[in-house]
Amino acid sequence: MTIIIDPQSSGIAGNMLIGAFVDLGADADKLKEVMEKSAYEFGKVEVTFSKVAKHGISSTLCHVEMLENKHPINYNDFISKIRKLDLDEKVINTSVSIFERIAKAESKVHGKNLNEVHFHEVGASDAVADVIGSVYAYYSLGYDLHEIIGLPIAVGGGRVKTAHGTIPVPAPAVVEILNDAYMIGGPVDSELATPTGSAIYMELCGEIKEFIPQIKAKKVGYGAGRKDFDHPNVLRIIEATDMSESDSIDVIETNLDHLTGEEIGYLFDVLLDAGASDVSITPIIMKKNRQGSLLKVISRKSNRENMLNIIFKETGSLGIRIAPNMHRGIARREFETKSYEINGKTYDVTFKIGYVNGEVISKRPEYEDLKTIAQDTGLALRKVKEIIK
Repeated sequence: MTIIIDPQSSGIAGNMLIGAFVDLGADADKLKEVMEKSAYEFGKVEVTFSKVAKHGISSTLCHVEMLENKHPINYNDFISKIRKLDLDEKVINTSVSIFERIAKAESKVHGKNLNEVHFHEVGASDAVADVIGSVYAYYSLGYDLHEIIGLPIAVGGGRVKTAHGTIPVPAPAVVEILNDAYMIGGPVDSELATPTGSAIYMELCGEIKEFIPQIKAKKVGYGAGRKDFDHPNVLRIIEATDMSESDSIDVIETNLDHLTGEEIGYLFDVLLDAGASDVSITPIIMKKNRQGSLLKVISRKSNRENMLNIIFKETGSLGIRIAPNMHRGIARREFETKSYEINGKTYDVTFKIGYVNGEVISKRPEYEDLKTIAQDTGLALRKVKEIIK
């Protein structure tokens, strides 16, 4: 599946992303609970969801009302509080990466280092709710397992009042955050792309394209903005399949020369269990003619921090190489389960089916299912493979 985030019409904000995710099936009640609880440390908020029509387009409005906002804190203290939230580690890590994007943009604009950055608008309780809510919904829908493509962002125009005075639209921090992304001025004299929404967009999108690629749209969600314009103030997200999918990945490598075979085998399993797409170990000759191994991990960008943390922890490596945003062509894949009766007992076997241009190019049973049958029946694995066709 491919996910298209389309902010061409009316820009992007955190609450618009959340609204679109809810429109696509994210649990609004659970999101309300997570957002209000996560923001509480930074100030009380109230989250409500409602269906609205924006110039005839039915959409979901996520309204985050800031009831209390505590004094701004510096970046390090802010991130420390985020890391202590009672949430899944991948939600925490992705949220931290988003706030890091915002902080780096602010530090560059104001000529300060990260330790000197104090969060004002971007560190307010409603912004925390927006980021945590967007990331939580993203993972709850399983979008981390699919390719996310972003389209050009309408940034608006004119000027806007901020804690730093009146500044032009798009705000300097937004321009920094959207570095290398496609931007469109207008279509109104108003701020359409917020720093928070822009940072979430840049973190979640594996690839940014000028136009929608060849796809088959399956489901569309609309997240409403608060303001009303002469055009539909909505963010569109499309769930789609395409004839042959493109996968944006990280290739992560490091050299190993001090781990035992058992430790390498354990690392192999841990990385796969943590969501790596593929793991390989290759014997190499290192400097001073030392024998070693090259660890290569293929993983989605969204899982990068998790992969790095595991490798550092399990290997003690002092340096890890990352080749980000590499692309591979992949066949569209589906899974199908069939039941087989063998020696009077029924077994379920899952098949992975690959399609290109709508044509089946492969249909293979999962090895673990075949292994279970072989162990349970005492049959040779090759015999099981002959039965399961």
